Formats: sequence, structure tokens, C-alpha cells
Amino acid sequence: MFDDWCDIDETARGERKKLCGLTEKAGGRAAIKDELIERVRSHYDKLEQIADDVERLGFPGASAILRERLPRTARERSGELGEIIASEFIEHHTGFRIPVRRLRYKDGREMALRGDDYVGIDEDDEQRLLFLKGEAKSGRTVPQGVVADARERLSENDGRPTTISLLFVADRLLESDDENDKALGRRIRDEVALRAVPPQRITHGLFALSGNNTDAVLEADLEEADGAHNHLSAGFHVEGHQAFIAEIYEEAGNLGDD
Repeated sequence: MFDDWCDIDETARGERKKLCGLTEKAGGRAAIKDELIERVRSHYDKLEQIADDVERLGFPGASAILRERLPRTARERSGELGEIIASEFIEHHTGFRIPVRRLRYKDGREMALRGDDYVGIDEDDEQRLLFLKGEAKSGRTVPQGVVADARERLSENDGRPTTISLLFVADRLLESDDENDKALGRRIRDEVALRAVPPQRITHGLFALSGNNTDAVLEADLEEADGAHNHLSAGFHVEGHQAFIAEIYEEAGNLGDD
């Protein structure tokens, strides 16, 4: 999706730091619109479950159920779409997997989830766990203060993913029918107990989805980021930020009849 949607300019800012600038290609948004809407739906419910709802209830009934999961306010939609696109980008651009779509587990439509915005898991060549602790920000503009707040949250808990986030991911994996997922869930729970992953095996991911270009703000922030962790900062500039988000959510909730 990202290859068709945007150009990605990645530059190194030191041994452990990378900065990515994402810019939409001409016609890119239209080319990937249907796929993006499908991916947004998948972050709120399993696609096979939506398909089952359609079969049992028809398109209006299935849409009614899905819309109960989708946020309604512009603020909530902005924040959650930022988190969704950040998760999709991390999986596209890095070796990290975001194993749990956490928006499926919200207590209420407008209730914010606690913990890190997204947690990525990978292994190194020696099969040791690697973690990505992620923060996503989204707005018509993403100024320096918002980026500084995200950096502060990434630095909390000694720069490690929060315990509540790790246990949430681990518990969902242990509930899976997939034995590999169960084994990974067990390993993550062991990590919570042992706190065995050193800083150099933790990456901090900061993603900004905005109507303004955030490259300069992200670059200045990255220069001041600690040298103990790996860092990946990415800014995605989308024209008409708020109209774009409103359109995506309106169409995500409308399953249509095809």
C-alpha cells in the first residue's frame, strides 16, 4: 500500500537514528483508498467476522455493528487513524510485527486505551526478542510541543514498553489458536518478569500524521534523543488532513452492497 501511496525518504541521523519523510504521490491516495479503508476496518474487527455479519444480517446490519466500534469525534478519529497508519507503516518499513490490533479491545467508542500506542516485536540473529515502543501523533499541525510530549512518553519507564502494554499483547497472543503466537506470548510474559531486554534491543518509534510538513521538528527532536536506544521517526504529510480522516471513517463504516 505505501509503495503506491507515497514516496518514502529515509536518512540516517547517526548510528542509531533514522528519519523518514513520507509524501503522497500524485494520484497515490486514490490508488490505495479501498485498501486503506479495508485496513482501517481490520483494526476494529476481524475481517472474517465482518463478512459473517454481512452473511447473517445483510450490509445494513453489518454496518450498524461496525459503526458501533468506530469513533465519532474528529479528535478521536484523528488520533486513532494516526495510530493505525503508524502501525501499518512500521510493519511495511521495518522487520517489526505489530501482533495485536489493540483498537479491537476498546471499552467504549470514545474511551482512550492506556499504555503505548503500538508495540512491535522482532528477533535478532540470535533469536533474542527485540521491542519497538511507539507513539503516534495526528493533527492538522503537529508542532514541537506535541512531538516533545511524544518523546517524553517514549522515555518513560526507562525507555521500555510499559508493563501494561506488554502484558496486554502477551495475553492476546496466549488466547490465539496459533501455537507460535502462544509461544511468543509466553516469552513476552517472561520478559515482563525478568526485564531482560537491554536498551540497545529497544527501538523508539515516533510517527506524525499531519497537514503540515514535520521534517524539521522531527529532525530537531531526533538530534536530542538518547543514544542508548534505536530510534525511527517518521512524518507523513497529507493535504487536507481533517477532510481526509472524515472521508476514510465515513466510508469505513459504510460496507455498501458489493
